[in-house]
Amino acid sequence: MTTVLTASGSAEFLGLVPALAGFTPHESIVLLPFRGKRAHGAMRLDLPSDDVDLDRYVETAIALVSRVTATDAVAVVVYTDERALATRDGLVLPAAVAVDDLLDCAEDVGLRIVDALCVTPEGWASYLDAEPALAPLGDIPAPPAAARPGDIAGDQLAGAELPRIDLAEKERVGTALRGLNEVLAHDAAGRLTGGEHPQALAAAVLLDDIPAFFEMLLAEPDTLPPFATAALLWCLDRPIFRDVALTQWATDVGHGIGILEAQLAYSHSGTAIPDDLGAVFLGQGPKPDPARLGRALTIARHAAARAPRDSRPGPLTAAAWLSWALGRSSHAAHYLDLVREIDPEYGLAALLSSMISAAMLPAWAFQRGEAVT
Repeated sequence: MTTVLTASGSAEFLGLVPALAGFTPHESIVLLPFRGKRAHGAMRLDLPSDDVDLDRYVETAIALVSRVTATDAVAVVVYTDERALATRDGLVLPAAVAVDDLLDCAEDVGLRIVDALCVTPEGWASYLDAEPALAPLGDIPAPPAAARPGDIAGDQLAGAELPRIDLAEKERVGTALRGLNEVLAHDAAGRLTGGEHPQALAAAVLLDDIPAFFEMLLAEPDTLPPFATAALLWCLDRPIFRDVALTQWATDVGHGIGILEAQLAYSHSGTAIPDDLGAVFLGQGPKPDPARLGRALTIARHAAARAPRDSRPGPLTAAAWLSWALGRSSHAAHYLDLVREIDPEYGLAALLSSMISAAMLPAWAFQRGEAVT
């Protein structure tokens, strides 16, 4: 979101930060890129741990902010449970060394410093004050209703939990998946008996046109019946079809058809996948429709929640990629942690983990107005 800041001081500015981020950060450093007096989204990073290379952390953070279109200034806000330290020389704010390095690095690359603030359980203060003093948290106003993107009370992981699904529904999906696998195995061997479950046969028919199936799912993403969920799990367990789903959901059905044909050509004859199709997966190209990605994420999350344990890595990794594509790296990392608990060597999860660890974000996240978490 893009917000014209009309705050008269630091307290009002702090009231706007959760609205810009879309949540209330916790144990975080938030960088807000500015163009003139306008802040364009918020970029959240975990507070640096003691074993982090601080120089690299700072350089990476400022490099990310600098990539946001037309950025000429930056504000820094620390949210921490650590308390400020009272010394004979005055109050020492948490993460003071990291913030000083961030401000120095920002100025070195020509960015103006708008503000640098710290929010602790005891109060808030400015790193820019020669003698910082804590002000009451009550001084921070709530953001205006028009600036709120929804419920912003939760932290950066709010909303990442999988939907709660009762055991009976999970058992229905497991039964449906077994039935679908049986139909597909019999069909491949040319020995359908006629005694197969009718809904399993219908689910198998859905797989005759996989791009159309993926598109159909977007219509009602949170109400998939068991056999449709089983068909989706079957697809997401196969890298060729999983990559088609992610690319199509980030673009359109035409791109889905193109990437499916390219994937099949590659698997049959080694024909290279066109750069413009493969680029989407790496976060390059036109900005996807966030609402479309959001519906796809709902599909993946619900499928993961309903799936048998061994079938969860596919939808969880899809949820991770879709979260990453939406600029929600914290959510993506959460889903990848769940994958590692099941299969520590799951290929795409390892690739996404390395991308997130390297602070690699989709190029469209740096267009002005996007919130990166």
